[in-house]
Formats: sequence, C-alpha cells, structure tokens
Amino acid sequence: MRNQLLVIGFLTLSAAAAGADEARHYKWVDADGKVYFGDSVPPEFTDLRKEVVNDHGVVVGEVAGKRTAEEIAAARRAEELRQQQELQNRADQALLATYLSVQEIELHRDRRVELFKAQSRVTELYLRNLKRQLGKLEREASRYRPYSEDPDAPMVDPSLVEAITETESIIARHEGNLTQFREDEREIIARFKGDIDRFKRLKGME
Repeated sequence: MRNQLLVIGFLTLSAAAAGADEARHYKWVDADGKVYFGDSVPPEFTDLRKEVVNDHGVVVGEVAGKRTAEEIAAARRAEELRQQQELQNRADQALLATYLSVQEIELHRDRRVELFKAQSRVTELYLRNLKRQLGKLEREASRYRPYSEDPDAPMVDPSLVEAITETESIIARHEGNLTQFREDEREIIARFKGDIDRFKRLKGME
C-alpha cells in the first residue's frame, strides 16, 4: 500500500512538472484581422490583446492589450457607478435599521426642525434688541459732528463712534446666523423628504 502511494505521488509530481515545463504560445489578431502565433510577441504587437495557448492549442490564459481612451473612460464610469451603488446600499441599510415607519422619520424631522426654529427665534429677539440699541446710539451721535448739521455742534466722542461700529458688526453677524439657520432648516426638511421617499420605495409603499 505504501509503495502504491509513493508511485501515485511520483506520477502526480511528474505530471505537474511536465505541465510547468510545457511551452506557452501566443495568439493575436492585428488591426487587419490577420491571425498570428508565436512563442513571443514582437514589439509592434505588444499593445494588442493576446491569448495564451499550450502545446495542444488549448487557450489557458489571456494577456490584455492596451486599453483605448474610450475603454479607460468606460471603466472609470463603471467604477464610479459601482461606488455610488455601494454607498446607496449602505445608506439604505442604515435607513431601514434606524426607522420602523414613516411616522418615526417625520417625528425625528420635526424635532430637528424645531431646533433650528428655536435658534431663529432667539436670534430674532436678540437682533431686535441690538437694533433698538443701535437706534439710541445713532440718535445720540446725531447731536455731534459729523452727524449733526449744526456747524457749532461739538465733535462726536470716538468711543461713541466705536460703539456704533461694533453694534453694526454684531448685527451683521447675527443676521448672517439667522440666514444660515433658515437655510439649514430648509435643507433638513428636504433631506428628510428624500429619506421618507426612499423608505417608502424600499418598503414598497408607493
């Protein structure tokens, strides 16, 4: 029995060695459709696709040729689509794992929207107070040159001018914040609308 196993092992190794030593040949077709065979590929044909064949004429492999610009662009688009689909699949899985119903999504949306509305209300109140304060400062400054038309009016105190400038700057900053809060609110509503539409589609509710 042991001798039989040794013989089988020897034959297997011999067959593998014979396969490894078997010559590799190439087959390719040029631009005119002419078929070539050879043990090596001439330099002028290196950019072409080649088939690798063994001594029995059986195709055992392939050597890709140089890709055209169109092929490269198509491969790039295919990879971008694959990545987009992968990202979409992950987003779908997260959406289904997070919510059980449309009502849950709407509840989450309303909570987020209320945060932006609360920030807007606080900012609006602060802006009203700032504008009242700015009005008082401007009325006070109107009694002095260069704000007053009275040529005998005294020159305005630099600290008053500084207070007006600083208040105007704070107002501009908070008006920008208010605009951003409102834009964020619109974006969050649009995003949740997309989530709701996608959830319905995934659940077959449309």
